[in-house]
Amino acid sequence: MSLMWSVKVVGLGVVAFSLSLELLGWLFGRLRHKRTLNKVLFFPSEVACVEHLFSPNSARACICPLPHGVETSFSRLLCHILSATSSLDLCVFSFSNMDLSRAVLLLHKKAVTIRVLSDKDYSAITGSQIGILRKAGICVRCDGDSAYMHHKFAVVDGRLLITGSLNWTLTAVQSNLENILITEEAELVQPFIKEFHRLWVLNDPARFYKNLISDDEH
Repeated sequence: MSLMWSVKVVGLGVVAFSLSLELLGWLFGRLRHKRTLNKVLFFPSEVACVEHLFSPNSARACICPLPHGVETSFSRLLCHILSATSSLDLCVFSFSNMDLSRAVLLLHKKAVTIRVLSDKDYSAITGSQIGILRKAGICVRCDGDSAYMHHKFAVVDGRLLITGSLNWTLTAVQSNLENILITEEAELVQPFIKEFHRLWVLNDPARFYKNLISDDEH
């Protein structure tokens, strides 16, 4: 009887050990899957076709003369921007890159909520995409302060921060030594969300007109 009992105890122990290993393996897999994204991109970026990012389901192959099937810093940046499913808050000093503009416009067509903050002076220069975004119905506000609004960052879905020295211009992408940091670290993302909200409220046109009316009354 005692021998049978011992065998049962050993058997149960083996089963418990096996289940524990499976549980640990599952937990490890979950933790690895949820690993926080941290990535650095450097520019200038190699010039390559990015058409597949805008039309991933197209049956027709692109016939442009640029290299195809090449992953670059710019294509990675576009992928992270296009990953937005609910919101994109963009705060950028200079915005004239047409592919980045296409990405924002595509998200807008997919009903992603987009807010854009830009510098008042640079939003009016030749080639700026700010007017095109505004014409498409995207909510754009320009900083009216005497100092340059020199930020260059975007927050995707309130969880992913894209920031660095890179202006959203063709020259910056293809010719300049620039950097981009992409992170999901909440303690880094949250201050940028807070800063965007502060600037968004500060540059509300309604505040400007309210102050203007108040000055006229006095």
